Amino acid sequence: MDSVAASTGVGVLDKSMLVLRAVSVQPQGLSKLQQSTGLPRATAHRLAAALEVHGFLRRDGEGRFELGHGLVALGQQSSERFPLVDVVRPIATALRDSTGEAVQLFVREGNQRRCVLSLESSHGLRWIVPEGSLLPIDVGSSGRLLTGEPTKTGWLQSVGEREAGAASVSASVRSGDGTIVAAISVSGPVERLTKQPGRRFGPAVVVAAAEINL
Repeated sequence: MDSVAASTGVGVLDKSMLVLRAVSVQPQGLSKLQQSTGLPRATAHRLAAALEVHGFLRRDGEGRFELGHGLVALGQQSSERFPLVDVVRPIATALRDSTGEAVQLFVREGNQRRCVLSLESSHGLRWIVPEGSLLPIDVGSSGRLLTGEPTKTGWLQSVGEREAGAASVSASVRSGDGTIVAAISVSGPVERLTKQPGRRFGPAVVVAAAEINL
């Protein structure tokens, strides 16, 4: 799965999130759901059935658990209340078009980072980070920036830190008082970005980050 399992100490909530994240990858019958989550069969069924009642899961034509329509409304409300993405989107689109590579926007979420905007490259060979993905914050150029790692150039680069064959370069997005609120990244296969992605795209990412006025 693309998401990183997190523990809040609230067992039923953590297990429910395991179920939702498993189904987010693909629709799953009960046996597959049990295998994906590692939960006992009865627990997986009980949680999935409860999530179905609340509209977070539904059954598809084959009887498998699928993401529910209730999530659509929540997602839309979240997007409307999170104007950062709307502000960044045109700048990120221009960055994607000028570099030809994928562009993402990450925000910190506790001890992890969430991708809130992902624009794919037009290349056949591409590196896709789905919107909503929850990733480690201690690896990857954007994660390290969100932890406050200093940089003399305005950007940080990463090659194969989180996944072999992937490279990225990121710059911090700051509020008016200088607080880091997000990180914008250009990413793709190391074959194209090279082992020095900052040398190639660092300045462009820094310029894009500076254009974001919050």
